[in-house]
Amino acid sequence: MTREITWHDMAIAVAAVLIGLAAGVLLRIALRWLGERASATRWGGDDIVVSALRTLAPWAALAIGGSAAAAALPLTATVGHRVNQVMIAVVILAATFATAGVIADLVKSVTLSRSAVAGSASIFVNITRVTVLAIGVMVLLQTLGVSVAPLITALGVGGLAVALALQDTLANLFAGVHILVSKTVQPGDYIELSSGEDGYVIDINWRNTVVRQLSDNLVIIPNSKLAGTIMTNYHRPEQQMGLLIQAAVGYGSDLGQVEQVTIEVATKVMAEVTGGVADYEPSVRFHTFTESGVGFTVILRALEFSDQYLIRHEFIKQLHMRYRAEGIELPVPGRSVVVHERVTLAQDQVTAQARPAVPGPAAPAS
Repeated sequence: MTREITWHDMAIAVAAVLIGLAAGVLLRIALRWLGERASATRWGGDDIVVSALRTLAPWAALAIGGSAAAAALPLTATVGHRVNQVMIAVVILAATFATAGVIADLVKSVTLSRSAVAGSASIFVNITRVTVLAIGVMVLLQTLGVSVAPLITALGVGGLAVALALQDTLANLFAGVHILVSKTVQPGDYIELSSGEDGYVIDINWRNTVVRQLSDNLVIIPNSKLAGTIMTNYHRPEQQMGLLIQAAVGYGSDLGQVEQVTIEVATKVMAEVTGGVADYEPSVRFHTFTESGVGFTVILRALEFSDQYLIRHEFIKQLHMRYRAEGIELPVPGRSVVVHERVTLAQDQVTAQARPAVPGPAAPAS
């Protein structure tokens, strides 16, 4: 301190701090209003920019006010340098959090655009955010005069012990990254595991995969288990899927007429029912002589897995109605039992031997 602090100096310092605080509040309010306007636009980039500014601008204004207050006071060079370092540290931390938010939002946007579904692969978002925060902390320590090299060396040695203690966690982490990078499973895909669990993948995070079943229940699967199990992905290599419906008609039906009527009904269902592929040409394949009729398969196509239930429902309902109108016989399971009476010579002999002998009249004496 080069001289005594006067009331004038204190007034200027307090005024500088209050001005910085007021500027931060006003910037916060203005950016909130701007964020509401940005959310109404189709482009998502303005939302990301406004969100970053809402984090950085108020703290920057407060830091500028603190620096101005320190400059107004008769402080020594050492104290003034420390105050400036604190203000710079505040700005660096604010900029780090703002940058982490921006990059994480960009990664999330890219992930959504690649998978083209309403889901999120939060594992990439979390890894990106942690990486940016770690870099920001290193920059802050270097700015404050703390050597980063010994810290990195210590973290490298301690990382071995941490890796041994967190084997399961790291296994799930790397399994999740492998699943997403290999594109075997993406958020929004409908999967079925060999153990019976099935549903839509709604998130793949650093530890587990969240699957939402059609009943809206959530199934939590560790990433290492998902990577090591046998799995069917109904959205790969494409989201559309074939739909096979089994049917049968009686032996008295004209199979040519059956095929024509069935294809007409299937084409109508494909064009009118939500989830059907309108330009798909259905087909009929006869395959089995059953006990009561001729069995066949109708091949339809659905836009995605859950659409098959409505298509199947409407097709069976309309096909049954059309068969009745056309007089096409539907098979009724039944079985006929025929009993034949057969009398053999051996049976006649057994019957004769079992019959008691009848005594005849006595012969006359000679």
